Amino acid sequence: MYDDEQQRPDRPEPDAEAQPRAAHGPLAGFTVGVTAARRADELGALLQRRGAAVLHAPALRIVPLADDSELLAATEELIGKAPDVVVATTAIGFRGWVEAADGWGFGDALLSRLRGVELLARGPKVKGAIRAQGLTETWSPSSESMAEVLDRLLEEGVDGRRIAIQLHGDPLPGFVESLRAGGAEVIGVPVYRWMPPEDLGPVDRLLDAAVARSLDAVTFTSAPAAVSLLNRAEERGMLPGLLDALGHDVLSACVGPVTALPLQERCVDTVQPERFRLGPLVQLLCQELPTRARTLPVAGHRLQIRGHAVVVDDALRPVPPAGMSLLRALSRRPGWVVPRADLLRALPGAGRDEHAVETAMARLRTALGAPKLIQTVVKRGYRLALDPAADDKYADA
Repeated sequence: MYDDEQQRPDRPEPDAEAQPRAAHGPLAGFTVGVTAARRADELGALLQRRGAAVLHAPALRIVPLADDSELLAATEELIGKAPDVVVATTAIGFRGWVEAADGWGFGDALLSRLRGVELLARGPKVKGAIRAQGLTETWSPSSESMAEVLDRLLEEGVDGRRIAIQLHGDPLPGFVESLRAGGAEVIGVPVYRWMPPEDLGPVDRLLDAAVARSLDAVTFTSAPAAVSLLNRAEERGMLPGLLDALGHDVLSACVGPVTALPLQERCVDTVQPERFRLGPLVQLLCQELPTRARTLPVAGHRLQIRGHAVVVDDALRPVPPAGMSLLRALSRRPGWVVPRADLLRALPGAGRDEHAVETAMARLRTALGAPKLIQTVVKRGYRLALDPAADDKYADA
């Protein structure tokens, strides 16, 4: 799992590259927000390679280990008084902890202390990091689950025991509380502490885009990033609007179940890949977003309406924002006439001039490359030329 879910290094995902793709890419026409601080370039490249437009807004920053006074204090405390158990949760975090101790001049003292304790490793990558330091783990769960680690500790009995947990960002939900309720003394080792970004501009732009439904999905690769984004929305007084967008129109794609918890606590549905890696996360978006796009049989063509583009049969057609606003208004009741006044209200910033509808409609028809997809109904408005065979299906839409 991932607070860990962001930090675990990926091996190459050959299956991600081997997927058959359309000429325009499975994510073409969709815009995806990326909240990651680490490995954002890698995630963005994977998305763009599949056609997505990417809006990057790191929702947090990482305090450098060498400057982290909290990590220094925790390390000195453990060297001064040995714990009974040390739980190592991530490979990159464990390596970083030892490297920071080396930089402070007591790396050997830390390793000496760790040799004399019960050392639990959450997964195989952590085991590798432990063994690279000349240490040997006492036990590691086959499930790579912190829940299994917690079960083992509670079964052994934790009353009166001193347990150190190498954390990644926020404390693991419920883990520390359960140990303390069982009578343990718990020392958190805060490796890679996360704080809000120094530049909030990109985050604010992502929030504005999400609330305006200019995004089709937002990706989360750590729980603190999700918390940070929600907190910033609350500071700006736009949390209800963000939750409404994430609950209905903007897909929340999380790399794993730990990452999803802050959103699920706000009743936001999320999707997660079976394997907690960036490659599978991108594959999941490739599957999910096209199925969420509305597809209509119009004038003998197959019309799929994506975020900022339309697929007419198999051809991707970029559409200007005003045109997309009109097309969405028409598609809400396909085949029905939509009055010019209603279309005018759908145009952002158009004012009261119905001529703006005609101008935007002309540009929309040009962008679609098939003018007969949209019919003009004289003195009434416009309609999508829904195929007759589909009339019954959409009559009550």
